[in-house]
Amino acid sequence: MKAALNLFVIIVFLLFAYWQLNDPDPVRWISIYLGVVVSVGLLMARKYFAILPLIGSIICLAGLFYLSPDFISWIKEGMPTITGQMKAESPHIELVREFLGFLIAGSAYFAYYRLHRKAS
Repeated sequence: MKAALNLFVIIVFLLFAYWQLNDPDPVRWISIYLGVVVSVGLLMARKYFAILPLIGSIICLAGLFYLSPDFISWIKEGMPTITGQMKAESPHIELVREFLGFLIAGSAYFAYYRLHRKAS
């Protein structure tokens, strides 16, 4: 079960990284998502290196704090859709998507940080 879940996480975050190839800032997001993949891979290989997911968690937490005013503003606006195309009139789309990306990646990093610490 654990191996299947770890493989699922790897596949999901590889897809996240792939989908960032056409993003305006692909290096940042691909690095964040591939960092999760590496964290999972190290755990599966029984190479316990908790500093990587810890650093990833801190980076994602900083991103969440940085984008939280925009996320709160989006909520106050009634949470307009974020599934449309990015338009100059709707900058909230990219900001909310990035906030959610930091939230998802940060949650994964934190979970794998705890698993690395527990296993070492």
